[in-house]
Amino acid sequence: MSARTTATKQKLFDAALKLVGERGAASVTVDEIAAEAGVAKGTIYYNFASKDALVEALLHHGVEILAGRLRSAEGSEDSLEALVDEMLGFWAEYPAFGQLLVSELWRTPGQWHGTLSLLRDDIVSIVRGQMKRLSDAGRLPDGVEVGTASAALFGTLLVIALDWQVFQPERSRAEVRDSVMLLVRGMRSAR
Repeated sequence: MSARTTATKQKLFDAALKLVGERGAASVTVDEIAAEAGVAKGTIYYNFASKDALVEALLHHGVEILAGRLRSAEGSEDSLEALVDEMLGFWAEYPAFGQLLVSELWRTPGQWHGTLSLLRDDIVSIVRGQMKRLSDAGRLPDGVEVGTASAALFGTLLVIALDWQVFQPERSRAEVRDSVMLLVRGMRSAR
């Protein structure tokens, strides 16, 4: 893919994400995305077969970015704290993606539910790897299953990040991360 094509797709992703985050995917038109991106409507159809294909590609693109960040946390000294920090950083940088993910993932049956379920599984599998390492080291509370802990941490971070961005934007990422880590570590010591 050429640098120009990559740049154009990024402009389309940014425009679509902004509009979809504000109003939901179903209520945004191709004309509005093109206008927001500052391109002709045909540019969207040149790069994507339809608005739905653009939204689906946008979902994959966002999850690839998040997965890359979470994988980079795996080698850290405190990989759980690094994972929490990376996820919060992603949601802070892309709050509209979080809104899109929440609104479309829980819509039943949603147009992108199948795609989102697979993408969610990709992210949760990275979190699951971290939870498995904690479990193997005896650092999860007795009776807590790795799968439950993984889904819980992912969901908790997504909701906390949205709450932070919407209702507590004055808080720093470090403050939010430290609060989450106190909660997580508090569960461990409550054993």
